[in-house]
Amino acid sequence: MPTAPVRRVPGRLVAPEPGWTTTADVVVVGSGIAGLTAALRLRGQVDKVLVVTKDVLAAGSTQWAQGGIAAALGPEDTPEEHEQDTLVAGAGACDPDAVRVLVTEGPEAVRELIALGTNFDHDPSGEISLTREGGHHRDRIAHAGGDATGAEIQRALIAAIERAPEIEVIQHALAVDLLLAADGGVAGLTLHVMGEGQRDGVGAVHCRAVVLASGGLGQVFSQTTNPAVSTGDGMAVALRAGAVLRDLEFVQFHPTVMYLGPDSVGQQPLISEAVRGEGAFLVDAPPEEGGDRFMQGVHELADLAPRDVVAKAIMRRMMETGRPHMWLDARHLGAAFWERRFPTILATCRSHGVDPVTELIPVAPACHYASGGVRTDLWGRTNVAGLYATGEVACSGVHGANRLASNSLLEGLVFSRRIAQVLPGELRPFQAPAPDDRTPGLVPGGVRRDLQEVMTSRVGVLRNADGLADAAGLLDKVAGVRAEVVDQQSWETTNLLTISIALADAATLREETRGSHWREDFPERDDAHFSGHLDVVMDDGATTLELW
Repeated sequence: MPTAPVRRVPGRLVAPEPGWTTTADVVVVGSGIAGLTAALRLRGQVDKVLVVTKDVLAAGSTQWAQGGIAAALGPEDTPEEHEQDTLVAGAGACDPDAVRVLVTEGPEAVRELIALGTNFDHDPSGEISLTREGGHHRDRIAHAGGDATGAEIQRALIAAIERAPEIEVIQHALAVDLLLAADGGVAGLTLHVMGEGQRDGVGAVHCRAVVLASGGLGQVFSQTTNPAVSTGDGMAVALRAGAVLRDLEFVQFHPTVMYLGPDSVGQQPLISEAVRGEGAFLVDAPPEEGGDRFMQGVHELADLAPRDVVAKAIMRRMMETGRPHMWLDARHLGAAFWERRFPTILATCRSHGVDPVTELIPVAPACHYASGGVRTDLWGRTNVAGLYATGEVACSGVHGANRLASNSLLEGLVFSRRIAQVLPGELRPFQAPAPDDRTPGLVPGGVRRDLQEVMTSRVGVLRNADGLADAAGLLDKVAGVRAEVVDQQSWETTNLLTISIALADAATLREETRGSHWREDFPERDDAHFSGHLDVVMDDGATTLELW
């Protein structure tokens, strides 16, 4: 196995000294399903819970989840079947114990979400309506508002937070860095808050525990389904504090993201896998050009194969034909079905000039989900005392090399509940932050576009040694540029750079193709050499990788 060179990035972010302070027993960073579930479950168990979120409460990835939440809720389904589908999709990289926790505790967790006020869709008999997505052998995806599941879950959770005045919320707050005690554990964190009156600018929260629920790293790439807030902040904060990041190379590229043209950047419209679950299929050309259903024969589930299989098949056909995208044909579903089942996607497509009732939808893979993240145990604990992680920021072990469709909302729900079971009994005493000897640094926000472009072109769906070496060279150059202005764009870009370097090095070291990690120069899975996990650690800005 090759070894990655030691890379240097800032050991902490350059930031003004805190101009204000506050205290809380537990700080939850993030306001999606993972963060708000943790906060709601912790209230009453500790004296004070503080939720901080980079934008408004509803601005994270949860609200964009279209397909639904997976759980063995149907009369013919079992957790064991859900477990098997999850393990198969994970391509040998899942933690079987974590998967078992997910599927066995999942149904109860979803029912509690319903009791909280989430309104899932129901069939004519009054039972929860369940559908199927890629990689699932049963109908087990509960959805709401047709294709607005995440928005409905987010609405119910925010309503519950508003009914809990004992939970304090600070919006428009970027987590800058953790404050560490003399023993290396959590003593608090610094925040930059915009427009909060007395809490404007950089401040410090002294606390006994931090729960990271800050979402993923989608903005590392120029095309992603993730919102603008997904800049890998939680992962970078954890890494700088000594936490281990695991399996960053396993970035899932959703196969069916609406293609908006070669110059499109930022968040792109997702065409949910549930559309294929309801009968849509992929073709490599319009009917008048003799388009073929190219997923037939590629996998037993054809268009509903696991996401990595479909994304690779689309990319292969794009390279074979020289086309910039493929097409999704859902015309046969009809106008009435589209309006009832997928009203949000229908409106989005039409807003971009495509009517899926009468036209094919142009689609191509784009960054969707980080299966790796901050390494945790089965209770959300990291290797840093007092630091917990849940949701997409975490690597709990359930997703392996490729997340099974609609397992992400379930993971955030299940593991946040588990954190709330153990954290109150593990609370550290309040401790003074130790002197911070980490080397400060910052890169300018203006380098973000170059960073995203090289990550997309060299560390995207298709990877090889030459491209990864090119990426490493450019990233090293970016790391050497010093910011002249200290602002949020520079903080976020430095976080993106930190995660990009670790991700690119992990992708370089894993000389095999497994799940969502596709090396064209090593096209086969290699269990003899790469059945373990790649862990990234940092010591004052110096990153190293190790295979476990």
